[in-house]
Amino acid sequence: MMSTAATLVPASASSTAAPSRAVGRIRSIDALRGLVILLMLVDHAREFFFIHAQVSDPMNVEATSPALFFTRLSAHLCAPVFVALTGLGAWLYGNKQAGGGNGAGAASAFLLKRGLFLVVLELTVVNFAWTFSITPELIYLQVIWAIGLSMIALAALVHLPRPVLIAVGLVIVLGHNLLDPITIAAGQPGHAIWAVLHDRGFIDLPWSAQARTSYPLLPWIGVAALGYAIGPWFAGEQRTRLRRLVLTG
Repeated sequence: MMSTAATLVPASASSTAAPSRAVGRIRSIDALRGLVILLMLVDHAREFFFIHAQVSDPMNVEATSPALFFTRLSAHLCAPVFVALTGLGAWLYGNKQAGGGNGAGAASAFLLKRGLFLVVLELTVVNFAWTFSITPELIYLQVIWAIGLSMIALAALVHLPRPVLIAVGLVIVLGHNLLDPITIAAGQPGHAIWAVLHDRGFIDLPWSAQARTSYPLLPWIGVAALGYAIGPWFAGEQRTRLRRLVLTG
């Protein structure tokens, strides 16, 4: 999805010199994206083979077979990696457009346009693929929607100083579960916004339909922000980048 964005540092770049201008692809990013796509393929294949054995929670080890549990567990890497690479790809794109300088403006425009495109894609093509209806009674707001909105949010956040951006990302990622006790019932003010940001739920739409927020948005904004924040690591010296990635991981 963001493959055109990760076109900066040549894979064979020297580990002792930082390139002044991005000119190639970063092979490790492509490899990670490919690995996650394979994991996602396994997860979707699992849906087919386990269609006869539906469970309410595949992560409940007391009611789930090992095969189902471990394939579902591995799939938990997919969305976080995709969203983190969305932020990273935006930084790489902006840095390239700015010739290695501060590319926040280019990255912001990049994120806004593509984020809006993904939201429209979710509401049209993806939902039609799920329902085979142009006017479905239930609209699913899933991962494409969440990535699109997180890109739109990040389009604003990239203008913050990098330390502030990192702080915002960490607060959201590490602290969003503290908001779990907060619930807003349907019909109460703010229900729709809270359902999009934090709760999985249903939103009543004006034309007697409903929207299902399957991927709450808030944590993904934090993940995208942190992905963008580590962008400068990928324009610098390779050994330093690897050390930082290992320590952070």
